Amino acid sequence: MSGSLIRQRLSAIEMDLRVAITELNADWADWPVSKIIDAMVDAELCHHPLYNRLNRLDAAQCQLDLGLYGLCADCENEIEAERLAKDPTEQRCQRCSEQYAHEHRQELRLSH
Repeated sequence: MSGSLIRQRLSAIEMDLRVAITELNADWADWPVSKIIDAMVDAELCHHPLYNRLNRLDAAQCQLDLGLYGLCADCENEIEAERLAKDPTEQRCQRCSEQYAHEHRQELRLSH
């Protein structure tokens, strides 16, 4: 997938998230994603569903800028193309994602 197509997909995700951000706090509507993340931390909204989605978006945009997009955050191997096609903000390959879920299953249970 080309860099411009990835940017378009990430931009579409950001536009969708900005609708929810505006509902959460209209003052944040035009802020950069990184500043919104910081504001959510300050407002103790780290458990809000938007927080994780914004972090993943921010990470994907930074990785794209650095030429590291599509590499697993854990093992640094390429993330499977079908995983990125399904979710362009994916941060882990299938193997590492399964391992992460297994290692953090208690945390995941408590958050639901």
